[in-house]
Amino acid sequence: MQTAVVTGASRGVGRGVAIALAEAGYRVFATGRTINTADLPSSIERLVCDHLDDEQTERAFAALATETAGLDLLVNCAWGGYERMVEDGRFTWPAPFWEQPLHRWRGMIDAGLRASFVSSAHAARLMVPRGAGLIANLSFWAAKRRLGNVIYGVAQAGTDKMTANMAEELRPHGVSVVSIYPGLVRTERVIEAAAQGALRLENSESPQFIGRVIAALAASPMAKEKSGQSLVAAQVARGLGVTDIDGASPAPLSMDDV
Repeated sequence: MQTAVVTGASRGVGRGVAIALAEAGYRVFATGRTINTADLPSSIERLVCDHLDDEQTERAFAALATETAGLDLLVNCAWGGYERMVEDGRFTWPAPFWEQPLHRWRGMIDAGLRASFVSSAHAARLMVPRGAGLIANLSFWAAKRRLGNVIYGVAQAGTDKMTANMAEELRPHGVSVVSIYPGLVRTERVIEAAAQGALRLENSESPQFIGRVIAALAASPMAKEKSGQSLVAAQVARGLGVTDIDGASPAPLSMDDV
């Protein structure tokens, strides 16, 4: 049985990825600050971890190493950037950079980009000796154009650049790394926004969809062919014949769409 780690799997996309990988036959280790209370299948093994704390991350991967013969897949979903979007009655998410609360940098850069770097380093130490493995970093179109706010763009662009450079160093060792972009995902917050008329869900994706895509990608030669690239999950799904949990095939978003 292949082994996967999903960071930030307590809720949202991370939770969906963990569920999808378990359904695809992986032995899944899920991390998160509140992972013990997360609504996850009993087959998924939980590692309590605040990825802002490097020592906790190290302990989580050490625990994994004692339980398995190695690591086949890491999916970096840890992210704190969507917390406290409204403060004192004001929606601060789209504010200019000089009015942005500094906790948003910590949530996106430290709990997101830096957490992905640290987890990837631990994963690489397990994958490189075996000469195989895939690291998938969640990213988004904000890497290509301004969306939302400056910090959001920095986090996503940093993720894509990190992916590209990691791929160069990992390629000689048989390990692949990609950035992968979801579309509109039906997370708890998105569903709430749709109920208020703020979003339309006709071309949305379940939280499990991107996990299904990653599982198919990991089993395909495409993982090595596309290593270092930024991929749109729905586009990869069409190439690999992956559908959502309801059988739908979400249309891939382009930069113009977002």
